[in-house]
Amino acid sequence: MANPYVKQYLMTAGPTPLPPAVSQVMAEPMMYHRAPAFIEVYARVLRRLRDVFQTSNEVQVFTSSGTGALESAVANLVKPGERVLVASCGKFGERWFELCEAYGAQTIHWETEWGHKIEPAGLEGQLAASPGIELVFTTFSETSTGIVNDLRELTEVAHRHGALIAVDAVSGLGAVPLPQDEWGVDVVVAGSQKALMSPPGLAFASANERALERAAQNPGRRFYFDWERTVSGQRKDPPDSPFTPAVGLVQALDVALGMIEAEGLEQVFERHALLGRATREAARALDLELLGGVADENANVVTAIALPDSIDGGKVPKIMRERFGITIAGGQGKLKGRIARIAHCGYFGAFDIIVSISALEMTLRELGHEAEPGAGVAAAQRVFSDAGVALHCL
Repeated sequence: MANPYVKQYLMTAGPTPLPPAVSQVMAEPMMYHRAPAFIEVYARVLRRLRDVFQTSNEVQVFTSSGTGALESAVANLVKPGERVLVASCGKFGERWFELCEAYGAQTIHWETEWGHKIEPAGLEGQLAASPGIELVFTTFSETSTGIVNDLRELTEVAHRHGALIAVDAVSGLGAVPLPQDEWGVDVVVAGSQKALMSPPGLAFASANERALERAAQNPGRRFYFDWERTVSGQRKDPPDSPFTPAVGLVQALDVALGMIEAEGLEQVFERHALLGRATREAARALDLELLGGVADENANVVTAIALPDSIDGGKVPKIMRERFGITIAGGQGKLKGRIARIAHCGYFGAFDIIVSISALEMTLRELGHEAEPGAGVAAAQRVFSDAGVALHCL
């Protein structure tokens, strides 16, 4: 049980901390989802989501975790028995494979080494070796390793081979640029609980006309996640949800999206880039390597730090949580006990990073990793100072 007298910091990549205004709106009296007052909120959320996805598509809203949005893509696009390609580079990329298998696809699972990007040339080779594939599923930001893939190039490769591409952007959307229409990405799915600074429970699917046409030609095998039903409701004037939405969560998302709109999307990306850079520099100053040894300047969702072989890496998250009130994530699957993941997507600021690095320094020293006390903190401070940032404003 957490010590009630130790201030708690949530430094995971989802759920992420909530701005006070987002929490407060959920304490307001419940609204009827067919009433004009809520329909106004719902319409505003749909418009603001298009701005964040940078698309003219109808961004579909489902009451579910982000996995529900992934399942909607598979349920609407995959035909039983057809060959599809899943390109993964970590734990969450594997979910596409599991979903495709559940919906009866003949799935080719191309898995790259964890901690390394999905290379466009490699995708080119996979598609060339399996002609006729019409669907590619991949991940934008792989939360389990901190990697952000070059989605623009991956999309170009898929399209050269006549395939649609569906992308899991649950953690990356709103943290790293992903202009869906400009890059021509066919399907982008996401969730509410990461960079969008809202509670878990809402999922989003933005499908372009080509993807919607394919879904219309592939009827059946879904009901709640049916794109045609959802899009037709949202395109009404005023917009309508085919099922009862999570009213309080939609209100919370409205406030969060309003904050993103007020800050400006480009400024939001710049803030995440600064937080990511400071965390990476702090890790290097502590003589720690980043996962895969790759200094990815786009890894601005979560920083995956390789822990020294000389310590029991599985104890790092536990000590940081119980001793210092800092909740970070460890490794998953084959990376369990080998990495520590410090997130910076959503409602995070400079002092969140500095406090977390300070606790990481003390934890590592307690476990036997010798590093100069304050070295990581100083490195992070230099990044913020050199950027000319007013730390209290982040």
